[in-house]
Amino acid sequence: MRSAAWVLEFAPVHPPQLTKRKLAKSAGEKSSMQRRIPQLDLGRQYAAVGQEVQAALERVCASQRFILGPEVAALEQEIAEHLGVNEVVGCASGTEALWLGLVAAGLQPGDLVATTPFSFFASASAIVRAGARPIFVDVDPATLNLSLPALERRLLNGAAIRAVVPVHLYGQCVDMEALLSLSRRHHFSVVEDAAQAFGAEWHGRKAGAWGDAAAFSFYPTKNLSAYGDAGCVTTQDKATADHMRRLRNHGGHDRYFHDEIGWNGRLDALQAAVLRVKLKYLAEWNHARRERAGIYDHLLAKSGLIAARGKQSPVSLLQTAAGATHVFHQYVIRAARRDQLRAFLAERGVGTEIYYPLPLHLQKCFVYLGYREGDFPEAERAASEVLALPMFPELAPDEQQYVVDAIAEFYS
Repeated sequence: MRSAAWVLEFAPVHPPQLTKRKLAKSAGEKSSMQRRIPQLDLGRQYAAVGQEVQAALERVCASQRFILGPEVAALEQEIAEHLGVNEVVGCASGTEALWLGLVAAGLQPGDLVATTPFSFFASASAIVRAGARPIFVDVDPATLNLSLPALERRLLNGAAIRAVVPVHLYGQCVDMEALLSLSRRHHFSVVEDAAQAFGAEWHGRKAGAWGDAAAFSFYPTKNLSAYGDAGCVTTQDKATADHMRRLRNHGGHDRYFHDEIGWNGRLDALQAAVLRVKLKYLAEWNHARRERAGIYDHLLAKSGLIAARGKQSPVSLLQTAAGATHVFHQYVIRAARRDQLRAFLAERGVGTEIYYPLPLHLQKCFVYLGYREGDFPEAERAASEVLALPMFPELAPDEQQYVVDAIAEFYS
């Protein structure tokens, strides 16, 4: 179950600010036989902010400044203020952001970089692209974030780890205080993979404000989402930020003059304009996600699908750590007969997704690392059980009831 600190709020159905902007009517008004509840419905968000987005896009088109420029600079400043960081570097994608952060951390060919095997591919592929070698560390079964005790065991066994990439999975921060304590004792850099965690906090401090650098993705499915690929990197260090700005622009500050080999990783102004509109509403939307996660918790417990501690049950919930402010990029359950449940829900119009069906250490492209099935049992077990239920700020409680009723029907 989640932390006892949860306080559930069931009214109003939408935060007042969302209601005032006349959100599209929920699919909850349809009869149960007609229900189609997607895992994510961006159309409802667009109904709320579409006019502002269109005006922002027109502003960029009128300026005829499409790459970097004042729109990107303004977004970088606004994100810095939102997250409480000194420097923000806009870039082309979350994957690019990870690469920028790793290269700016000073990785050398062959350096070892630890990360979780239970994440999106870019968490590890960016390490390889930076010239380093990923080593995997199993996950905590309660949160599915990187297991810090397992990481410490690797360090105490003599692993010469140059950097660690903690992934704030599903929108919940890794215990960053404990991780930074390890980094000070064992002298490694920390590059946060905060792609799913914009606005998440650990003990009141935002994701992205802890490590030597942090990578964010603005892929269209994220809590703060662009209308295409986009990302950013945060850091507290100006020299690191200047280095990343060179790297994103073919290795140079001035056109046609290149200090090093960089890449074309620039953020375009149209995406920045979209993000500037949405950033104003993000705290509200993240609040709505937490509210809906609380409703799911309540409904699943009330349904009898979650047994008392120590007993068998078909469904279990991930935990929210006491120090975490979760932003629920995804609401994920662990489910018995997960694949059959997913097919059953699809027949009833309920969209779901699996994040992630195959751990990174078992991916074909990483065979050269020498890992085998059984090396990371918690990540492997999670891959066979996790299921992401519909989650977005405009999701209606009666839609959530329908989802939980369908799950209960499957297990009845």
